[in-house]
Amino acid sequence: MYELKTKATAAGVEAYIDAIEDPTRRADCRTLVDMMSKATGCPPKMWGPTIVGFDQYHYRYESGHEGDMCIIGFANRKSEVVLYLLDGSADPKANALLEKVGKHRRGKSCLYFKKLAGLDLGALEQLIDHSVAQARARYPG
Repeated sequence: MYELKTKATAAGVEAYIDAIEDPTRRADCRTLVDMMSKATGCPPKMWGPTIVGFDQYHYRYESGHEGDMCIIGFANRKSEVVLYLLDGSADPKANALLEKVGKHRRGKSCLYFKKLAGLDLGALEQLIDHSVAQARARYPG
């Protein structure tokens, strides 16, 4: 049976963030912890060795594959920070907010940026709130 690689662990979020060498990136990650904690009402947990996640949901695909994942999260990568959001590609509100966020690139459920400076933090916070609300509506309970 398939073993999920990304799952909640007992590793410390503070230790993960403290290990980030770049002080600006470290501060940005602390800001994201505050934003996502506020949006979810949940404390951060490490998901695997590199994802800081908040809350969780259970998913099940038609193929039978199922598992648990954080509702929202982020990871510090070598050249940028990645936010893990609910796929909002078909969501007009999410797309409008993404247009306001500022300099970033995106994947299906990811938003990548180099630093928070220069981003519209109000739009980013609204995007995070919207993604959390949509995830909770799609995966209740």
